[in-house]
Amino acid sequence: MKALITGSFDPFTIGHDDIVRRTLALFDQVIVGVGVNERKTYRQTTEERINAIRQRYADEPRLEVKAYSDLTVDFARREGAGVIVKGVRSVKDYEYEREQADINRRISGIDTLLLPADPALACVSSTMVRELEHFGRDVSEFLPI
Repeated sequence: MKALITGSFDPFTIGHDDIVRRTLALFDQVIVGVGVNERKTYRQTTEERINAIRQRYADEPRLEVKAYSDLTVDFARREGAGVIVKGVRSVKDYEYEREQADINRRISGIDTLLLPADPALACVSSTMVRELEHFGRDVSEFLPI
């Protein structure tokens, strides 16, 4: 079965890397869908985000990285993904992702697997990395690439 992991990945963190590696252990193929939302401002261009993730998994033939700008379930259908995988760090994440999973299943029939974050990585988020970076802090320990 093919799984889809989605996010803005701005930047792609060690938490994202953990979810991708765990998903690869569970599914035959994995697509990392890099979301593009014209209402958001990104630190990196879409191509930079895609290229960084592709480089990280260059030796993994079962993984593809693609951009998308429509509904996640439409992208999942187009790519033949049978499941969407989302990492959750907290109860707040869980509630948000569960609501998304419920509506996605209702409108498409596609299930979502919610993977709890590794407790050691639960504090890592792209937002936190961008904030630390903004104030001149070294964020290399939070980035796998």
